[in-house]
Amino acid sequence: MATSSTVSSQEALERAERNFKKKEMQAREASKAMAEYEARLRAEREKTARLRALREAKEAADATARAAVKAAGDGGAKGTVRKPAKKRMLAAAGAK
Repeated sequence: MATSSTVSSQEALERAERNFKKKEMQAREASKAMAEYEARLRAEREKTARLRALREAKEAADATARAAVKAAGDGGAKGTVRKPAKKRMLAAAGAK
C-alpha cells in the first residue's frame, strides 16, 4: 500500500514534469515568434530599400528630363507670359 509521502512525492514529480514541459513549449513558441518577427522586419527593410531606390531613380529621371527641356529652350505655352485678364479684356475691347 502506498503511503501519503509516496503519493505526494509522485504528485510533486508529475507537477514538476508538467511545468517543465509547459516552460519548454513556451520557449519553443517564443523562439518561433522571434524568428517570424525578425523575418517580417527584414522583409519590410528590403521593401523599403527597393521602394527608395525606385523613387530615387524616378526623381533622377525627372530631373534629367527637366534639364533636357530647359536646355532645349522649350518656348511652348508654359514659357509664354500672359497679360492679366483685365488688361486682355481692355485690349480686346479697344481693338473693336
